[in-house]
Amino acid sequence: MLFTEICFTGDDGCELRAWVSQPCPKIDNPTPIVLLHGGGPDHRMFLPLAESMPGDFTVILPDIRGYGRSLCRDASCHRWSQYASDVIALLDALGVSRAIIGGAGLGGTIALRVAVEHPGHVLAVVVIGLEDIEDDEAKQAEIRLMDEFAERARRDGIAAAWEPLFPHLSPVIGTLVRDAIPRSDPASIAAAAAIGRDRSFTSPHELAAIAVPTLLFPGADARHPEELAKAVAEIIPKAEVAGVSMSDRMETSDDFSRAFGPEITRFASRIRNEIDG
Repeated sequence: MLFTEICFTGDDGCELRAWVSQPCPKIDNPTPIVLLHGGGPDHRMFLPLAESMPGDFTVILPDIRGYGRSLCRDASCHRWSQYASDVIALLDALGVSRAIIGGAGLGGTIALRVAVEHPGHVLAVVVIGLEDIEDDEAKQAEIRLMDEFAERARRDGIAAAWEPLFPHLSPVIGTLVRDAIPRSDPASIAAAAAIGRDRSFTSPHELAAIAVPTLLFPGADARHPEELAKAVAEIIPKAEVAGVSMSDRMETSDDFSRAFGPEITRFASRIRNEIDG
């Protein structure tokens, strides 16, 4: 699968980057699917999964603001509402009115925010490793963690910033983070850590506003608790819990693709068939 890099502009003027698969000439009106990477990697974490998808999908892989080639060194611009608006700016730049919006970790939370804030643009949602929705005490702990991370990134570089955190990451996330470090800007990564000071949602019950089909892959750690995906599936009217979850057995992006790709393809193909009527 061949990808074309595009530059687009957020509603605040920030230049952002994404990679778009070239359409299959034999397919009319391929269904767009946006896949948003986790916090730490960049768009390349999804390349094997994107390449496994059939030609009746246009796969769109952004570098989220602050990561990879989407530089944003202003900490005040890293907010959940801004990230959601960036996805809409991307769709507008491509002339796409509605898309399946998916993501892992940070990207999954953005997908949920897009579905809540911009429901008219969303065909369906996919979340891999649903992030925790913290109470006040847990949020304060996250703020401290992210502020310390940002200070290390500014002072000592990205690799040093991540070093104390690697023992707490799943093997595949550690691999993906290490892979992305050479393509990342320390000041931009430090600024992106300011998202820890913003709340994605105050309660899982806010997700009841999501009316489109939603596929939830459970996480497997305290930051992505398995039980949260099951609880949220009871809140979102058309949600379902996938039969696969994050696992320490995954070590590479190819492992990630083999684990999650088949269920994502089945789910997305079902959505496409429903659209075609």
